[in-house]
Amino acid sequence: MNGPNHDGSGVPHIEEALHVTEEHGPDDAADAAITKEEVKVLATVAAVGVVGVGVAVFEAALLPGVVLGVAAMAAPKLLPRVGSALSPVFKSTVRGIYKVGQKTREMVAETHEHVQDIVAEVDAEAKRGSNSAEPAPKA
Repeated sequence: MNGPNHDGSGVPHIEEALHVTEEHGPDDAADAAITKEEVKVLATVAAVGVVGVGVAVFEAALLPGVVLGVAAMAAPKLLPRVGSALSPVFKSTVRGIYKVGQKTREMVAETHEHVQDIVAEVDAEAKRGSNSAEPAPKA
């Protein structure tokens, strides 16, 4: 049972079974080989899948907790990539919001000016109306 792919425990090494290489570049003959990091990711995905199926079979109410746990586990590796990918989107969003804010500020200033003009006209009409509405003094 101690063949070239066994460590004596009866279980073959996954790296040897999958022809794992440390790094494969464009000139390597092992372009189809899987790296150790990819093996770790595949093993993790498989383990999470098995746990997810088990949770779904026994208690579906636990699935949100499993999903949150997986997200918490994956977050440190994925957030830097997601952050660098979303940076241009974030910058353009901030620019757009700033422009909308400036336009809104201009519109509010114009509206305020128009309201002040209308109030001044109404005030002037009220003063003229009160002067003409008074009865003429008797002489």
